[in-house]
Amino acid sequence: QVQLVESGGGLVQPGGSLRLSCAASGRIFSIGTMGWYRQAPGKQRELVATITRAGTTNYADSVKGRFTISRDNAKNTVYLQMNSLKPVDTAVYYCNAKGALVGGMRFFDDWGQGTQVTVSS
Repeated sequence: QVQLVESGGGLVQPGGSLRLSCAASGRIFSIGTMGWYRQAPGKQRELVATITRAGTTNYADSVKGRFTISRDNAKNTVYLQMNSLKPVDTAVYYCNAKGALVGGMRFFDDWGQGTQVTVSS
């Protein structure tokens, strides 16, 4: 019902920056909280940052002051600006969105396919 398409990953040197984007499409009535999560090899998926429709943000302690989450409600898109990247930030980054579908009391909680971020010299 809902598709989330991420872009913007890649290879960057330590100290560098990347900007991830995630666009949601489908039979969407409204989107509530959107977020970014990441999963490094051999580790569980962890929260990076979330943002409500009103713009309230929440960050993992490990990224506070370096990453910024934002969204464009008109475009159903969420962004993650990542600065001062470190090798420990290397992971697959996943977008998540929760909301309501067109056509009545039906809700969604969907994930993107993931985008690889590699921080290495």
